[in-house]
Amino acid sequence: MTEQERRRTVLDSLIDRSCRCINLLIALALAVMVLMVFGNVVLRYAFNSGIAISEEVSRWLFVWITFLGAIVAVRERGHLGTDFLLARLPPMGQRICLAISYGLMLWCTWLLLSGALEQTRINMDVTAPVTGASTAIFYASGVVFAVGAGLLLALDALRIVTGRMPDSELVRISESEELAAVATSLPHGDARPRA
Repeated sequence: MTEQERRRTVLDSLIDRSCRCINLLIALALAVMVLMVFGNVVLRYAFNSGIAISEEVSRWLFVWITFLGAIVAVRERGHLGTDFLLARLPPMGQRICLAISYGLMLWCTWLLLSGALEQTRINMDVTAPVTGASTAIFYASGVVFAVGAGLLLALDALRIVTGRMPDSELVRISESEELAAVATSLPHGDARPRA
């Protein structure tokens, strides 16, 4: 194993551990949301009382779950995409198209980072009506996503540009579960229409 491959393996394991920690945070936030909302409903109907911060905290946790989950989706390459053009190109064309698309994704991530950072700064002194916490917490989720996704996208873009991404990884669109089920039920095993 070369030094470069060893560093890549160490970096991959670090990123994978980080994604597992993010998944744990998502599960914890989801559990808190469920407990707060369910507890609020039970208290309202059974005791004519409630948890005042339930709605506000649940809304914030939902936003954080969404953005944290998006970081993991970027790592797992679970975002939406089509391969109708990319699959028909030679490997060099695929590499060029992928480099352009990663450049566009990095640009969009930069726009999100700058906007979320500005909103976080603007709302630093604004307090939420019920909890009294800074509403910057809400907008900081966009900053966390943009930094995490930006790093992951930049690492992949670097692999594409330097040629360290093998040709087998250039087209990474996976079929949907429904299409896979249809493919197994057809006599020839191919659910794709022929031109």
